[in-house]
Amino acid sequence: MSNTSGDLIVFDAEYIFCSGFARFIAKHDKGMRFHFVTAQSEAGRALYIQHGLDPDDWSTNIVRVDGTSFVKLAAFCAAMGALGWPWRALLVLKAIPKPIADWMYDRIARNRYVFGRRSCPLPSAELKGRVID
Repeated sequence: MSNTSGDLIVFDAEYIFCSGFARFIAKHDKGMRFHFVTAQSEAGRALYIQHGLDPDDWSTNIVRVDGTSFVKLAAFCAAMGALGWPWRALLVLKAIPKPIADWMYDRIARNRYVFGRRSCPLPSAELKGRVID
C-alpha cells in the first residue's frame, strides 16, 4: 500500500478530477496539507473497511485530519476547518444534528454526478500530483 500518512481525502477515482470539492481543496489548500487517495485503490479500500464503510460503494468521502478520520458532512467540515479562514467559518455546519446532516449528505452523494460537471476539464498538474494510489 502506498504511503497514506498525513492528512488525506478518499475520493471515487471515477469522479476525483471532476469533483468540485477536490478542485476546491487543491486550489485553496495553500499549505499542501491534503493528498488524495482513490477509493478503488488498495489504500482506499482499506480505509473504507477500517471505517465500517462498504469498499464497493464510493459515495462517501473520508477525510483524515491530524490522525482522526471523518465521514459524510463531518468530513467536509474537517476539511474546511483544516483550510483555515475564511473556510473555517463553515464549521457552523457541525451544528446540524447528525441524522439530518447524514441524510442531506447521502442525498447529495447519490446525485454527485448530476451536481458535478457534465464535462470534465483536464485536471491541473497540482491536483494530479497530489493523488496517492
